[in-house]
Amino acid sequence: MSETARTTSRLSLLPLFLAVAFTALGTAGIAWVLVNMHGHKQEAGRAFARVVELTEISTDPAPWGLNFPHHFDQYKSTAGDRFHGGSEAMPDSKLEKSPWLKRLYAGYAFALDYREARGHAYMLYDQVVTKRVNERPQAGACLHCHASPIVLYRKVGLQSLGMPHDDEALAEQFNMPAIMKGFEVLSTKPYHEVLEMLTQVPDGTPTAQAGQVFESPPVGGFEGQPPPGHFEMSQAHPVGCIDCHDPQTMALRITRPGFMTGIAVLASSDQPLPHMPSVDRWRRGDRSSDYDPNVLATRQEMRSFVCAQCHVEYYCATKDVLEFPWQNGLKAEQLEQHWQDKKFPDGSAFFDFIHTETGAPLFKVQHPEFELWAQGTHAAAGVSCADCHMPYERVGAMKNSNHNVRSPLDNINHACQNCHHVPEAQLLARVDLIQQRTLELMERSAGAMVQMLDAIQECRQAGATPEQLQAVFALQRKSMWRLDYISSENSRGFHAAQEAARILGESIDYSRQAEVAALRLKFDLSAPPTANSSPPAGDEGAQP
Repeated sequence: MSETARTTSRLSLLPLFLAVAFTALGTAGIAWVLVNMHGHKQEAGRAFARVVELTEISTDPAPWGLNFPHHFDQYKSTAGDRFHGGSEAMPDSKLEKSPWLKRLYAGYAFALDYREARGHAYMLYDQVVTKRVNERPQAGACLHCHASPIVLYRKVGLQSLGMPHDDEALAEQFNMPAIMKGFEVLSTKPYHEVLEMLTQVPDGTPTAQAGQVFESPPVGGFEGQPPPGHFEMSQAHPVGCIDCHDPQTMALRITRPGFMTGIAVLASSDQPLPHMPSVDRWRRGDRSSDYDPNVLATRQEMRSFVCAQCHVEYYCATKDVLEFPWQNGLKAEQLEQHWQDKKFPDGSAFFDFIHTETGAPLFKVQHPEFELWAQGTHAAAGVSCADCHMPYERVGAMKNSNHNVRSPLDNINHACQNCHHVPEAQLLARVDLIQQRTLELMERSAGAMVQMLDAIQECRQAGATPEQLQAVFALQRKSMWRLDYISSENSRGFHAAQEAARILGESIDYSRQAEVAALRLKFDLSAPPTANSSPPAGDEGAQP
């Protein structure tokens, strides 16, 4: 064959070679994709690898981390230095940033030490070092939310019920009745007594050695050194995995007695709760037993309920068992009415503290995030706490709920843009506008409160008695309850912007009413008596 003929033959075979090559490459590519997809499906279908057995004493998050390394890494991130509103050092004092808080809390422990919130990893440490529990006697109920106390509750409860309460019995089962009993026993005991007991219960640490999941954060920013005999973390932990999850099934569950009793009372009320469909179904039943979220709540409801175990308004002191005030509903004035109607076990009227500037008995708001969220548009749309603060995201092929619990502003892409398909800058601007308006209105409310307190003090200096000031005190209590409600809530009004504005507007109104009533009473006390003297105007200014 001539050279020309051979060349012509090779060229004629070239398309065949190329076809074979492309087919081989295509086959290899398809095979790679299929293998990759299969691997991802296998990974996605495997919820976790059970490396260690978890039991009902596994309060130490470390062994949970062996089974759930991604979740554990995210949980540990709550101790990071980029937490929204906090840092590795003790946060700055709110009292220095907003001096009017000292007058709002005059006579109460929050006037001593009040700082920005930090991540879950620090919640027990920060409580232990604050002046509020070291310079004022506090109740063991404070550990209901800042620690992981369920094993201790169950141990004390089992013992009180005459049942086995050794380590084996504690590890065996959850036993809510025993938890409720232990909670009742410990709720009014002194804080440091319960804290000491908490360090003695088993925590499921695999090495059987007491240890810390997180090193103690630096004390920077806190005045002075930790108090003598400062609490060592030992086997006590802040809120961790077991406080929201069943260690066997990993299902969400309620562990806190305060929420169990509070939600049962709320369900039995006649208040509309459209964002709680399981409560509506329970109401249409025979109500032969209390509403039980661990049995009846949907998974989406539980993604808010587990947060509402602690992020709520409550009474927490030594004169009575910790209580969520939900029998009238979840609005600010409904909670206020609950405290107004409440009596201590000795029959005396309920109050949290006596305001040292005026002598008025007042209520102290805690941090009603759940209650304010319930009045907002996100609750109405069925959006849970976890949707924004623990949004779903992909880790490899797995879909995880992010356990770095934090402000959505630090994670807008996953927390907000799953629903709001607008640029991040636009979302940030919306939030900033809402929060800035709330802060401005809060400052105006604080200004009105300060002038109210000045007027009442002037009235007292003019000779007004506590009896003559009762109507003024009632207005003062309403005013300060509402200002405290929004300033203590941790969303700066974002959870329900219009509701926050309504509450602050009412606070301003009540402050001005109290100011006018006090000044009128002062004038009447200073005026020379006449034949037709009218009764003190302060007695006419009472509000329902």
